[in-house]
Amino acid sequence: MLKRPELVYSDVAELPGIDGQAVNEADVTEQVQIQAKYQGYIDRQQDEIDKLKRHEATLLPAEIDYQRVEGLSNEIRQKLAETRPQTLGQAARISGVTPAAVSILLIHLKKRRLIENSEVAAG
Repeated sequence: MLKRPELVYSDVAELPGIDGQAVNEADVTEQVQIQAKYQGYIDRQQDEIDKLKRHEATLLPAEIDYQRVEGLSNEIRQKLAETRPQTLGQAARISGVTPAAVSILLIHLKKRRLIENSEVAAG
């Protein structure tokens, strides 16, 4: 019920069968409201963090030819070729490399089944 923007904790605490007196601290009440209203956003952010951690461990082969990776812009191909990142996470932090480009690299790696090899090597 607290996910509804028009309701606050005190509204819910006043409902029959709920002991609203058990929690009367303003800080706790505020945290309960925030958690309830924003849990979806918090979950999505955590999913994004987990994805970034996986990307950190995804190795890019040293011999990868970025000119042959379909879908990358010439600018991104050039930046990747010059920088030669070791992991997908490093590639994502290069200025100008978009999330779409990181996805393209990931697809390229999956096509060649290199992700399984890099996870074994990463440990």
